[in-house]
Amino acid sequence: MQGLRRNFLSGTRVFNSLCGGAAIRRFGYSANRIVDVGQPTSVSHPQLLEDGEITPGITKEEYISRRERLLELLPEKSLAIIASAPVKMMTDVVPYTFRQDADYHYVTGCIQPGGIAVLSHECGLCMFMPDSDPHDVIWQGEVAGVEAALSTFGAEKAFPISSIHKILPDMIGRASKLFHNKKTSSPTYEELEAFHKAVQCGKVKDISRYTHQLRWIKSPSELKLMKQSATIACQALLQTMLLSTTSPEESMLSAKVEYECKMRGAQRMAFNPVVGGGANGSVIHYSRNDQRIKDGDLVLMDVGCEFHGYLSDLTRTWPPCGKFSSAQELLYDLILETNKECVKLCKPGISIQQIHYSSVEMLRKGLKDLGILKDRSSSMYHQLNPTSIGHYLGMDVHDCSMIANERPLQPGVIITIEPGVYIPQCFDAPESYQGIGIRIEDEVLITETGHEVLTGSMPKEISHIHSVLNYGHSMATEAPHVGAAFNL
Repeated sequence: MQGLRRNFLSGTRVFNSLCGGAAIRRFGYSANRIVDVGQPTSVSHPQLLEDGEITPGITKEEYISRRERLLELLPEKSLAIIASAPVKMMTDVVPYTFRQDADYHYVTGCIQPGGIAVLSHECGLCMFMPDSDPHDVIWQGEVAGVEAALSTFGAEKAFPISSIHKILPDMIGRASKLFHNKKTSSPTYEELEAFHKAVQCGKVKDISRYTHQLRWIKSPSELKLMKQSATIACQALLQTMLLSTTSPEESMLSAKVEYECKMRGAQRMAFNPVVGGGANGSVIHYSRNDQRIKDGDLVLMDVGCEFHGYLSDLTRTWPPCGKFSSAQELLYDLILETNKECVKLCKPGISIQQIHYSSVEMLRKGLKDLGILKDRSSSMYHQLNPTSIGHYLGMDVHDCSMIANERPLQPGVIITIEPGVYIPQCFDAPESYQGIGIRIEDEVLITETGHEVLTGSMPKEISHIHSVLNYGHSMATEAPHVGAAFNL
């Protein structure tokens, strides 16, 4: 072995000298085995994580601070139980791609299934981790266990999940109040007699009212991840807009935007892309994405991606043929002006609900002026737009659902502004407007002085959209000549 090592180092020196030395990075020999904890670490994936980070961009200190702030919100002598998301199966042996519950991710940094986190003033973070199964390791790889809970995630205590029935009942019995995440509650603890008794005594409440309060306002490190997620989505959608000029197929545009997001570092899409061509655009959450877009029709694309646990969400509507019709342009201008006016309203102290009321007034008036609405009654309007002007955005698409839309916005909160109109083909309106769906959605960060549009790089002005589409058509025209030159 020593001889092999000397030959390796000698060969490296010769190679470096032949190549100029300084330009070649030298890699030292190491017999140290990198410990696999079932998810990237700064040692196993130095290209993703800096030293001290548990997940990309978020340090161990920040996770500890989150837990401390959560405990400050909880009543004295209370206990919080937060389970990881369950694994959902596509077939009997094929699971769906796993995504961690946002609350569990937020307090632990563990993005793997099978764990249960318990928080209390008495013991801090106690993690119950999956038991290692040699058979599962062969098929699925290593998972984080008790040692990783202590060394990687910073738990004060950790136990195998198989021992939860011996340890958790006593912790529950000593608590005056019990909180858990109802949406991801696990039979592993729900079936314990101690938990049943706590429920019967009225001691059990939903932890989300506290975790959502913390997640609502983003830290500087979270904002950095959110901005990168928005940037990726904008760049991907712009490339997809270019492709639409030559490939006006819903399925191809859906595939293109996902490809572009992942090539730029996104781990997955935030949701199945909405790619609605023509009348399909009037279906608010259309997801079939299986139709060809007719010449002259609009396409509505609502997309978002996930970047290390943080999501983006934006929508643009455009004519792949390259030009809006007169009716399309009039309706688009109304939605665009409503979008811009609502963005201007975004600042600390105003609420989503107040912005919504303003958007409804603008859209009702505009739709009546265009002859689409015969009056401004709410019932007729809600047939064309039953949605809110926006929602909170973060680790979930509709983030922090326990925070009411009436709550005044604060710096560090991110919302969407997404006015739209969805006119069914059978709606009693001028024929030129029937079957049109238009939505323009932006992400807006509330700042100390007002707001910042995180998706502002994605074109939405008609002149800018025309420029992009004309460029797409010109590239398509030149491509055959380029191909001929290379005999392609």
